Amino acid sequence: MRRLQIKHVTTYEYAQAVTLLPHKLLLRPREGHDVRIESAELTISPAHQLQWQRDVYDNPVALATFLEPTNQLSISSCVVIQHYDNQPLDFLVAEHAVFFPFQYDVAERIDLSPYLSVIFDQDHAILDTWLRQFWSTGQVVETYILLEWINKAIATGFTYQQREEPGVQTPATTLAKRTGSCRDFATLFIEACHYLGLAARFVSGYLYSPTLPQGQGATHAWSEVYLPGAGWKGFDSTSGLLVGNHHITVAVSRHPESVPPVSGSFIATATDNPQSPMMNVVVEVVPAPD
Repeated sequence: MRRLQIKHVTTYEYAQAVTLLPHKLLLRPREGHDVRIESAELTISPAHQLQWQRDVYDNPVALATFLEPTNQLSISSCVVIQHYDNQPLDFLVAEHAVFFPFQYDVAERIDLSPYLSVIFDQDHAILDTWLRQFWSTGQVVETYILLEWINKAIATGFTYQQREEPGVQTPATTLAKRTGSCRDFATLFIEACHYLGLAARFVSGYLYSPTLPQGQGATHAWSEVYLPGAGWKGFDSTSGLLVGNHHITVAVSRHPESVPPVSGSFIATATDNPQSPMMNVVVEVVPAPD
């Protein structure tokens, strides 16, 4: 078991007093048999009302409604978790799904339909060409091995590049540029799975990396594929590894652009020179203190 402390502080500075509209916060890790929350503290300024919800994916969502104008918004989350996924390879795939291609059971396929639908229709011809190096019609291959080939090919064949722009690159763009962020690599992997008829979804969360300097951490993105008998298994296409207790899931979604950590808007008085707010984000993922 690994105990981790996650600190995530987001600050917005506005050029003038603004009226903040409701903000949606996806900062609390998803709990389950593998992750338990020891403590969680969420501190927000200015004055606000906070309501906790569960969205359609069962992600824990904090909805903040603000009570006064402000020229600064500060959101600070500190969570301590226990992570038990020490052996990510310790799973068994159902017999009928050990080798690819296979068919999901009818009942499962109904529930999985949102995660089987392609997101970027126009990229299928390009994906088809790229995927032929891993699998072609008529070939039989172990399902996990196929997924591992694709995952590692993205991690080793593309250059990681941090991007500040919102949204994700299309798979075609990532394949053309051979560069992308973690969310771009996850999107490419997910769409490759969709093309092959495998249910896959986007995951946002945190990554614990002991090699980072003290005081630094990372929000991160990866993918999950539904394997009968094993359930949702995570694949990190940035590192090429199977997801384990270095990864802390906060939110899952069908679409890679729908689960940012903080989302919301504001109303400002019209001026001749409107200025965008200055944003500062600090993330720290470290072993939890005793």
